[in-house]
Parts: sequence; structure tokens; C-alpha cells
Amino acid sequence: MRSIHDWFAAYGESHQHPMNKAFHWVCIPVIFLSIVGLLWSIPSPVATPHVWAWAAVAFVALFYARLSKPMMLAMVAWCLLCLGLVWALERSLPIPLWVSCLVLFVAGWTGQFIGHHIEGRKPSFFQDLQFLMIGPAWLMGDLFRRVGLRY
Repeated sequence: MRSIHDWFAAYGESHQHPMNKAFHWVCIPVIFLSIVGLLWSIPSPVATPHVWAWAAVAFVALFYARLSKPMMLAMVAWCLLCLGLVWALERSLPIPLWVSCLVLFVAGWTGQFIGHHIEGRKPSFFQDLQFLMIGPAWLMGDLFRRVGLRY
């Protein structure tokens, strides 16, 4: 099993250009938030509302727990922030939440592909789909390093 450091090093290989990094700093959080919103919008088959969004938080926690406990805690905190934003958006938007999240999702991925076009390298997830989960953690890892925290 790869360590979190191995994942970040592999991911970083195709994320060297400053413009690509800038696109990722904007687009990854937008995509993440939009996915949370889309999952929030799926009708629940059980009495628990928004069960798909909460199940995704549990999945995120399990995925990152095997790599790093501090990263897991940070990513769960990010998920909870996204859930709070989605809850607020749902109550304040004049259109259905899923519509705005779909627009954000498409815009975010468009930005990602523009960044990779500038970089001249394919997105990492073409190699391994797990990189879709590494991208958000890679950004969080950068925040950790900036403030002197270990992950």
C-alpha cells in the first residue's frame, strides 16, 4: 500500500505548472462541494435525510484513515464545512440545489482540464481513480506544510 507521501509525490508530478496549481486550488474545492451538494440532493431511501451525503463523509473518513489520521480529521472537517455550505445553499438558492451543483461540477472540471492543458500532462486519475481522492488531500497537505503541521 502506498503511503500518503508516495501518493502526494505521484500526484505532484503532473501538477508543477503554477497556473495548473492555481486552477486546482479553485477547482478541486468547487468540485468537492458540488459532489457533496449532488449527493445531498438525492432523495433518501430511509428516514435519515441526506443519507448519501453522510455516507460519502463516512467513505472519506475510511479512505483517509488508512493513509493518515491527521489528514482524515482535516478532510472530515472539510466535509462537514461542505455539508454546512450545501445546507445553507439549499435554503437560499432560488433554483434546486442539484442544478447549481451540476453547473459548479461542470465548471470545476472544465477548469481542471484547462489547467492540465497548460501543464501539458494528463490528470493523474487517468492512471488510478484513487487520485480523485488524493487531489483534495494534496491541497490539504499543502496547507498542513504551510502552517508546520505533520500529516
